[in-house]
Amino acid sequence: MNETTSDVRAQHLAAAEGAVLRADDLIAGYLPGVNILNGADLYCQPGELVGIIGPNGAGKSTLLKALFGLVRIHSGSVKLRGEDITDDRADALVTKGLGFVPQSDNVFPSLTIAENLQMGCYQAPRKFAERFDFVAGLFPALRDRRNQRAGSLSGGERQMVAMGRALMMEPSVLLLDEPSAGLSPAMQDEVFVQTRAINKAGVSVIMVEQNAARCLQICDRGYVLDQGRNAYTATGHELANDPKVIELYLGTLAKKG
Repeated sequence: MNETTSDVRAQHLAAAEGAVLRADDLIAGYLPGVNILNGADLYCQPGELVGIIGPNGAGKSTLLKALFGLVRIHSGSVKLRGEDITDDRADALVTKGLGFVPQSDNVFPSLTIAENLQMGCYQAPRKFAERFDFVAGLFPALRDRRNQRAGSLSGGERQMVAMGRALMMEPSVLLLDEPSAGLSPAMQDEVFVQTRAINKAGVSVIMVEQNAARCLQICDRGYVLDQGRNAYTATGHELANDPKVIELYLGTLAKKG
């Protein structure tokens, strides 16, 4: 790329105006003095589906956790609909309209599907019936099997429950961390279809994905994260067809796709 870092940053700041969620120059990590994010920027416009791809260890999941208050931000800022939410607690962020689905341990296995969804709106229990109908409209199987324990479900079915629970508080932005991880190819496809359906229902989505080629097929815009900062950003289609991105980050997977 011929653009300088200052040029790219200026473009980011201009494009981020009006974003429902934006992060500027995030430096963050799990231990003092050991940073995983090294100046990462991100924004998501209302109604957008944004994908984050990159090599292992690039800081993708750390970025989502920093946005959701689970990783300490050493400098930089996060704003939700213009409000500074940097390092706010996760429970407060849920109330403000930010949802998060972790990669693993994302359901309560001893609880039924309905009970898992009830946990999703424990801060506003009166919303349960209305939000359950919304979630069941996206995932009809959850209504049909509402009394089944989550521990007896397949990996793909658990992912539906986890996504449904995160939607119970009516988030304006949903953060998904590796939603297709560990699933069969058929279930991976189903998760991507479901993610797009959630987005089309009016929820802005930011997803981290190892299945880079498939992620870029469905996202409106993508980021390539490397060494804790943005290496490339463009529409999903542009990134999927960028020779440098293919060579450095997608490889034969993108060429086959």
